[in-house]
Parts: sequence; C-alpha cells; structure tokens
Amino acid sequence: MISKWAVRFFQMAELVGSWSKDPSTQVGAVITKGNRIVSVGFNGYPHGISDSAATDDREMKLLKTLHAEENAILFAKRDLSDCDIWVTHFPCPNCAAKIIQTGITHVYCPEQSEDFLSRWGEKIKISADMFEQSGVNVTWLPLSELPTKD
Repeated sequence: MISKWAVRFFQMAELVGSWSKDPSTQVGAVITKGNRIVSVGFNGYPHGISDSAATDDREMKLLKTLHAEENAILFAKRDLSDCDIWVTHFPCPNCAAKIIQTGITHVYCPEQSEDFLSRWGEKIKISADMFEQSGVNVTWLPLSELPTKD
C-alpha cells in the first residue's frame, strides 16, 4: 500500500504536467525532500521561445523541448542531494543522467502502460540500468493504488 504522501506527490506531478502546452504528451515532475516540495517542472519550450508546440513538427519539438525533470532540476537552484523525484513518465536516459548527477536518490513513477512501453521500452531499460548502476532507487507506483484522473 502506498502512503498518502506518495499519492499527494504523484497527484502534484500530474497537476504540474497539465500545465504543459504540448498537445500530445504532458509530463510533470516534483522534487521533494522529506515531505516538502523543493521544485516542480513540466515539459515545454524554454522561456522566450515561440510557443509553437502545436505547429512544430515532431523533430523540431523534440529539439526545443525541456523535459519536466530538467525544468524541475533547473528551477530548484539548490543542492538536490538525497532528494526524491516524482514523475508521471519514466525518465529518458538524458534525464536519468541529470537525476544521477544532481544526487537525487529516489525516483517514483507509476507503472507504465503497454502502449508507453511499446514506444519507449528500450530507453526505459537504459535509464533503469543507469539508475541501478548509480544506486538511485526506483519505485514503481501501482496504478491500482493511484487515484484516477476523472
């Protein structure tokens, strides 16, 4: 059974993710230390860049977009050693590297859907291997224990 705090932080990550203007994938991240929120982030273009996510082609969008984890790390402006990160989607290898490098010690993520795994399974394996090698713990939150978005 996951804790009330786990549910709260995951719901916060979902809420923050909803702020993304990306029409196809909204991702949220919340960095915590204990039961305190340190920083939040969502996927999107950098400040001052034309917000053309709805019209840019996929390749251009991927080049311009900062991931939720990156934004949360950048906005924190503090030491993140021994912090946790709660994400709505499992981190890609580039974000996994940044999580490891900042000293975040625990990643919480919901179990991923078959559709998500079919598209991103190889990258998930790379990130999971990186986390294992570096000693970053990963907890998969059971979908059955998370509130549904209705």
